Amino acid sequence: MRIGELAEAAGTTAKTLRFYEEQGLLPPAVRTPSGYRDYAPDAIARIDFVHRGQAAGLSLAQIRQILDIRDGGHAPCEHVRDLLDARPAEIEQQIAGLTALHATLADLRRDAAHPDPDTCGADRVCRYL
Repeated sequence: MRIGELAEAAGTTAKTLRFYEEQGLLPPAVRTPSGYRDYAPDAIARIDFVHRGQAAGLSLAQIRQILDIRDGGHAPCEHVRDLLDARPAEIEQQIAGLTALHATLADLRRDAAHPDPDTCGADRVCRYL
């Protein structure tokens, strides 16, 4: 199937498919004599797997690792389990970082609630940042 057909069937764009191919997430398509990409029907399942991996919070690099294991003829189940086991701790770190950022923004916003441009020296762009 051509790239536009695959994009429609997989719920993505041709640009995304070309990116996936460049990143090794999608094997290079066979080219027709006129140079068009011609993907095998199993490409839809592979793209669906990439999307499910992203929905689970995995990076494209991690998804590529899983695909490489599968393409090497091995089941990636243990590797996937290890990646999924690490995700809750990573999410907790992200939550802590976002909580700290939220507090910082609240402090900055409170300080900037009553702006006074006369107190901002010429050597500063803005005293609130």
